[in-house]
Amino acid sequence: MKFEKHVFICTNQKDAPKKSCGTEHGLALIEAFKQELTTRGLQKSIRAQRAGCLDACGFGPTMVVYPEGTYYGNVQLSDVPELVEKHLVGNEVVERLKLDV
Repeated sequence: MKFEKHVFICTNQKDAPKKSCGTEHGLALIEAFKQELTTRGLQKSIRAQRAGCLDACGFGPTMVVYPEGTYYGNVQLSDVPELVEKHLVGNEVVERLKLDV
């Protein structure tokens, strides 16, 4: 497998009044993850990229980490370092953000 972990971040845009990961800083999350991974030298083993709808709009911004298939919701830019350190590096689920989908 090319990457040890793959992070898909929803950037889907929905019409108001529904909550939309794209309008809730989905694209900014991708850039924050990429920057954090590059800073830590992890960009060759862990990939972060945009995804379409992850079907958890009410919990947005959402993301999923593979190969585990762990979904996270209401992810803020300030959560990125913790998610990288705990889940992507330490293989520990960040329970306060975990979604049961």
